[in-house]
Amino acid sequence: MQYGGPDGELGASLRYLSQRFSMPYAELKGLLTDIGTEELGHLEMIGAIVFQLTRNLTVDEIKKAGFDTYFVDHTTGVYPVAASGFPYTAASMQSKGDMITDLHENLAAEQKARTVYDNILRMTDDPDVADPIKFLRAREIVHYQRFGEGLRLATDRLDSKNFYAFNPSFDKK
Repeated sequence: MQYGGPDGELGASLRYLSQRFSMPYAELKGLLTDIGTEELGHLEMIGAIVFQLTRNLTVDEIKKAGFDTYFVDHTTGVYPVAASGFPYTAASMQSKGDMITDLHENLAAEQKARTVYDNILRMTDDPDVADPIKFLRAREIVHYQRFGEGLRLATDRLDSKNFYAFNPSFDKK
C-alpha cells in the first residue's frame, strides 16, 4: 500500500521535507518543499481509498482477502504499512545532506513509487481505485521530471557549497 512502506507517500513527504534544509539553493529548497507538501495530499488520497475499500468488510471477507492479521492489529484503521506488511520506518528513507546524492535518491524514489502504482493498476479494474491511482502515477512522473531539472540546476552550479565538487578535507596534508 502506498500509504506507508518504503516506497509510500509518507516516506516521500518526510524525505523531501527533511532534505530541503541542507539544499544550498533556494530553487531546490522550494522544489523539495512543493513536492513534499504535495506528497502529504497524496497520503490523504491513499488513506481515503484504503478506508473506503475496507470500512464495510465482513469478517469472512477479511479472512478471504488475507487481511486477517492486519485486522487483528488495526481493525480497518488506516496504518502506514506496505502491501507486504512492512510498516513505515524512517530507516527506509534517506536524507544525506549532499545535494547530488539526495536528488538521485529522489529520482529513484519517484520511479519506485510509479512502479508500485503500475502494479496496482494491473490488479484492479475498479474505476474508483484506478482513476485516482492513474492521477497519482502521473504525478510521480512529473516529480521525476522536476527532480531531473533540479539535478541539472545543481550540477550546473557545483562549487564550494557542495562537497561533490569541492571538499576541503581532501586537501589536508
